[in-house]
Amino acid sequence: MTNNVSAQSVDTSTLVELLRYRAIHQPEQHAYTFLRQGESGDAHLTYGELDRQAMAIAALLQSRDAVGKPALLLHPPGLEYIAAFFGCLYAGTIAVPAYPPRSARTMPRIQAIVADTQAKMVLSTAEALSDLQRCFAHLPEMESLEWVTTNTIPAHLADEWRKPELDRDSLAFLQYTSGSTALPKGVMITHGNLLHNLWLMKQHCEQTSESHMVSWLPPYHDMGLIGGILFPLYEGFPSTLMSPLAFLQQPFRWLQAISNSGATISVAPNFAYDLCNRKITAEQRATLDLSRWTLIANGAEPIRDETMKRFVETFAACGSVLRPIL
Repeated sequence: MTNNVSAQSVDTSTLVELLRYRAIHQPEQHAYTFLRQGESGDAHLTYGELDRQAMAIAALLQSRDAVGKPALLLHPPGLEYIAAFFGCLYAGTIAVPAYPPRSARTMPRIQAIVADTQAKMVLSTAEALSDLQRCFAHLPEMESLEWVTTNTIPAHLADEWRKPELDRDSLAFLQYTSGSTALPKGVMITHGNLLHNLWLMKQHCEQTSESHMVSWLPPYHDMGLIGGILFPLYEGFPSTLMSPLAFLQQPFRWLQAISNSGATISVAPNFAYDLCNRKITAEQRATLDLSRWTLIANGAEPIRDETMKRFVETFAACGSVLRPIL
């Protein structure tokens, strides 16, 4: 389906209004595709489907007295995470995205976030629930947390959703630092903060409603969430996503997804371009068509000019006409 509704015609003060606009005017437009194992794209969401899922999740959160309160999101990367994030926004609940803990070793970060936010509710998927609860089992301070599996919420609850009273100054989510060198620190992000950031990205990235994003970045903070998920929504073009692990296991999957989808924009930290330079073979490069990929962004860690020059030179034979943004 051709998307003729550009972001220029969308005047909104919150992300809830933005998604509602897309759902009303472009209900059948593909919004997000998630590549399972980084390759097969059998999971899709349209704007209309995302809107209904967000309303159902929001209605449940509103019925649990979660309006204006923080909720920890511990979803693995995927479409369920996107629906849960917007479900929080639709409810007026403060989303607190975080990496799902993989073992007891990674629990101190989660404990610090729960202590800092005083969150009483954790959102995740039914498939991830048992592993998460195992990680939380020996932590007495976590026993009172309420668990909600967002992908099992009945769809008909969407009819019970009540639009929250939000404006540009309303808090959308809390973004926490990694906690690798100190306790994680939270930053309060409002709807106005996000919309201004997205407007600035629009000015610099020069994408249109005919563009396409590919991202493997973790969807829990700025580059993955704002760049890979929210910016495509703002501009009204689709985004193809995969998990960070899928990329790390086989870097070729990232460029293969760009080739297969005809993506025009993708972002990553410097190490990702270095991995592609070193790991993708000449035989694999011969299968790629990167002729629509015109904008490449590098950030989140020190940027090495030689890495980017080598990347552009190495993949020029794939039809690439990349314009780097560093």
